[in-house]
Amino acid sequence: MDKSKKKNILFVCATGIATSTVVAEKTMGFLHDNNLDADYIQTNVASLPEYDSTDADFIVSTTQVPYKMDIPVINALPIITGIGADKVLEDIKKQLES
Repeated sequence: MDKSKKKNILFVCATGIATSTVVAEKTMGFLHDNNLDADYIQTNVASLPEYDSTDADFIVSTTQVPYKMDIPVINALPIITGIGADKVLEDIKKQLES
């Protein structure tokens, strides 16, 4: 993959509104603080089969993903609970840098 291409993150939660918005805001703030940039979209978990690697480079989800996806999925629930949030943010950063 071309490193100069801005990566796309797909934020997912049960409704596509509540926790995915919180995680998206915290993640994008973290990325900004680390001089990283990415585009993102949000959706609900039921809509995931409509997405693939042409839409996003990886998924950041606060809910269980019940589908076999062709892109990596990062469990973002720790960002909501605060327990283990730093590790998840570092995992997201590594995924962006890869």
